[in-house]
Amino acid sequence: MSPKSLPRLRLQPPSAPLSSPSDRSWERRGGSGHMPGNETNSILTSASLFSHVPTTPVLLDETRIVDCDCMLSVGEVHEVLDQAWADIRTGRASGAKSVMSLSEATFWQEAGYEIRPSEFTGERLGWKLSCLYGVNPRFAGVKVIGANAFNRVLGLPRSRSTFILMEKFSMQPLAIVDATRLSAGRTGAYASQVLRLCLAKADRINVFLFGAGPIAGAILASLAHSAGERIARVHVRARRLESAKALQASLSPKLPFEIVAVEDNRFLADADFVITATNSVSPVFADGELRRDACLLHLGGDEVPVETLRRILRQGHLGCDDLETVSRRNSQSLALQYSKAGTTLEALGPHLGILELSKTADWGLDPGSPVSVTCVGLPMLDLYVVAALYEKYLAAG
Repeated sequence: MSPKSLPRLRLQPPSAPLSSPSDRSWERRGGSGHMPGNETNSILTSASLFSHVPTTPVLLDETRIVDCDCMLSVGEVHEVLDQAWADIRTGRASGAKSVMSLSEATFWQEAGYEIRPSEFTGERLGWKLSCLYGVNPRFAGVKVIGANAFNRVLGLPRSRSTFILMEKFSMQPLAIVDATRLSAGRTGAYASQVLRLCLAKADRINVFLFGAGPIAGAILASLAHSAGERIARVHVRARRLESAKALQASLSPKLPFEIVAVEDNRFLADADFVITATNSVSPVFADGELRRDACLLHLGGDEVPVETLRRILRQGHLGCDDLETVSRRNSQSLALQYSKAGTTLEALGPHLGILELSKTADWGLDPGSPVSVTCVGLPMLDLYVVAALYEKYLAAG
């Protein structure tokens, strides 16, 4: 299915009946079926809202998603996320995130290690259980994430996402979805959005990417789709050089720009666009290594020097996907610089002019000024991509 034919999520008002899942169609219907003062019609409309919810949710694991050919393409993800952002900014979609971070010291003790293995020096395990929940005009949903960087020792993914998609009005489950790949895709799409903000007119763009995991792969796929012909080269640095080389080998034949695995930051000074997507517990570069006008996208933990954030605040623009969410998660450099000082990003951000993707798509950036954007990942984005996958599954019959 091409992006143009992807079912749209511009949904009927709450008083309009939903079509039945049994006819494999969720198309919009005209009219609300409700006449003021007509109690019978109102009851019938309410009954129709709740009568077409399936009694058993569909189970869409990775195998079934592949078999029915309903995984979203990169273009489809971008299209759905454009609508999600529009609905977030107008208040039609909302959500929140809750995270339980577990003690790394407890993990190493209970796993039988007397000391932390050298392989994990300088790296966050990110041993946590997360819950992201959201609603839009028609759907509700909850994403549950279990994560631990130690999983690579076991041959397992660092994190796995399971999404329960619900019909909004009855809050009954429609589908239980393995959303691990979709989650990476929605996170990777931030790269294209920030590129549009900061480097809309630039050509022959040099990118420096810290990280070589699934998110890094999704970032490169997103950039190839949205700006492949404008990107000259991507340097990739990871904690282990072999990981960067593996990413280079797997994606170079598929993407329209050159990918180069590197073991240090020598090429960082040439980068127009710098992206961090690692589990590092400390900054992955020094401020002096950056170009003064570089655009920075921060997707990981405490990876960006405080000096960089302060300089960009003075000389350019700081931004994030959502002040409240980034502040309350308090795991990334932007939020940590304030919480360590006894205050919060949420309290100071509006007074400092820190911009939010959740508020507007037009940041009015000054050409040539440095920009740093921190994104923690908004729950509503997951809801939209999972709902689109579910609709694609229904359309496939």
